[in-house]
Amino acid sequence: MVALKFTLPWILLLSIFSYTNSTTTTKSIHHFPTQTLSSKSHSLKEQSIQYKTKYFTQTLDHFNFNPQSYQTFQQRYLINDENWGGADTAAPIFVYTGNEGDIEWFAQNTGFFFENAPHFKALLVFIEHRFYGESIPFGGKGVAYKNSSTLGYLSSTQALADYATLIIDLKKNLSAESSPVIVGGGSYGGMLAAWFRLKYPHVAAGAIASSSPILGLEGIASPYSFNNIITNDFKAESENCYRVIKSSWNEIDRVAKKPSGIEKLRRSFKICDGDIDANAIKIWLETAFVYTAMTDYPTPSNFLNPMPAYPVKQMCKAIDDQNDMFAGLYGAASVYYNYSGTAKCFDIVDDSDPHGMDEWQWQACTEMILPTSGNKNDSIFPASKYRYEDRVEACEYIYGVKPRPHWTTTHYGGENIERVLKRFGSNIIFFNGLRDPWSGGGVLKSLSKTLVAIVAPRGAHHVDLRFSTKEDPEWLQKVRKREIQIITNWLKQYYKDWSIPSL
Repeated sequence: MVALKFTLPWILLLSIFSYTNSTTTTKSIHHFPTQTLSSKSHSLKEQSIQYKTKYFTQTLDHFNFNPQSYQTFQQRYLINDENWGGADTAAPIFVYTGNEGDIEWFAQNTGFFFENAPHFKALLVFIEHRFYGESIPFGGKGVAYKNSSTLGYLSSTQALADYATLIIDLKKNLSAESSPVIVGGGSYGGMLAAWFRLKYPHVAAGAIASSSPILGLEGIASPYSFNNIITNDFKAESENCYRVIKSSWNEIDRVAKKPSGIEKLRRSFKICDGDIDANAIKIWLETAFVYTAMTDYPTPSNFLNPMPAYPVKQMCKAIDDQNDMFAGLYGAASVYYNYSGTAKCFDIVDDSDPHGMDEWQWQACTEMILPTSGNKNDSIFPASKYRYEDRVEACEYIYGVKPRPHWTTTHYGGENIERVLKRFGSNIIFFNGLRDPWSGGGVLKSLSKTLVAIVAPRGAHHVDLRFSTKEDPEWLQKVRKREIQIITNWLKQYYKDWSIPSL
C-alpha cells in the first residue's frame, strides 16, 4: 500500500499560531521541495537548469567585535556562468536572496532568472540563507538549533550582511567590480531582496521583490486579510464550494464525538493507520486549502505538490460534483495531496522536516511577526479573534523568548511607506497576485517612477518568477515583459552613470 506522508510545511513565511476548540496550540507549517537534487552539477530534465555548488567562508556575527564574532561557517551558493558576458564588459550579476530553506529548491523554481540570463548575458548566483539547507553554523544542527544563544545568530539582518559580504567578495575574485547586481526573490526571499536594495544600495542596483509582504507585519497588516483572501478565492469559484468548506469544520467535530466517529472520518478521508483526532484532520484540510489558494497557478505545477492548472477551481469542482460532504472534501484535498493518484492513504501525523525548514519558527518568534490567523464570521475557516498574546505564549514556551513585534519595521521601515520609502528608495519591483493571501501585506501601489508595483488580479504566489510555459495566459506574459523592460532601464542607467558602454 502506498501512503502519502503529510508534513505541515512552514511555507514561505507562513507561521500560524492556531486555536482549537479548547486550547491554544502552535501549528507549524513547513515548506518542502518536491524533488531531491544531488550535490554536484545539476540538470533538471524539465527545466534544464544547471549550476555549480560552491561554499563561502562566512562570518558568524557581522555586528559585534568579540571573540565569538570571529567564528565562521560555510555558506552554500549556486552559480551559473554559461551566459555571462564577463567582467570585461561589466555584464550584470543576478543574485537570488535565499529563503528559509534549501537553496536548490529555490533555484529549481526561479525560471525567470534562468530564462532571461541569455538576454542580459547575466551571471546567476543563488545564495543560501544561514541556518537553512547546508549553511549551518556551529558545525551542524545539533549545536546550531540547540537553544536561543546559538539561534540568536539567525536573523534577516545577519542574512543580508551575509549576502553583501559574499557578493562583494565574489565580484572582487571575478574582477567584476563594475558589474551591476540585480537581486531578486519570492516571498521571504522577496522581502530580503527589497530590504537588501534599501540597506545595501551600493551593492545592488535594483531588486525584484515578488509576493513580498513587507507590510504584512504586526501593527500594519490586518490579521484577517490572509484568510479573507483565501475565502474570496474559493467563494469566487463556487458559492456551494465555499459553504461546504465553511460548514465542514463543525461537521467533522460532530462526527468525531460519535461512537466510532474517528474511524468513520479515517475511512472517509483514507487516512493511514495511526492515532488521529478531529483537529489533526482539520489542520490537514486547512493546509490543503491555504496552499492551494497560494499556488493557484494558471498552468500545472510541481511547486509544493503536483497540481493541475487553477487548482482552486478543481477543488471546488470536486466538492460540487459530490452530494456527500466528506467525499467532496476528500476529492478536494486530493487535488493538493494526491493529484498524481499514487497515494492509497494519507499519513497526516508525520511531522518530519526533511528539508531543514523548521528554524523559520525561530524567526517567527523573534522578528517576523506576520499575523495571519484571524477569521471573521464569513471566513471559510471557523471564526476566531486574532490574539498577539497567543504568539507570545507559544514563543516563550518553545524558546524562552518574547517576540519583538516592531523591530522589523523599526529597522527596515513599513509605517507610512508611501511617504517614507519614496524619499530614499529606488529601483524595486513589487509584484503581487491578488489570489495570493500574502498580497494583503504587499505593496500594491507604485510609490515612485522607480518603485513600481505590478498587480495581477489572477496572479498567485510569485508566479512571475516561475518558469514560463506555452500555456501561460497573456496577462502573465505581459507581467514578465514589463519586468524585463524595467530591469533593462535600470541597467542602462547604471551603465550611463558609470560611463560604461551598454550591453
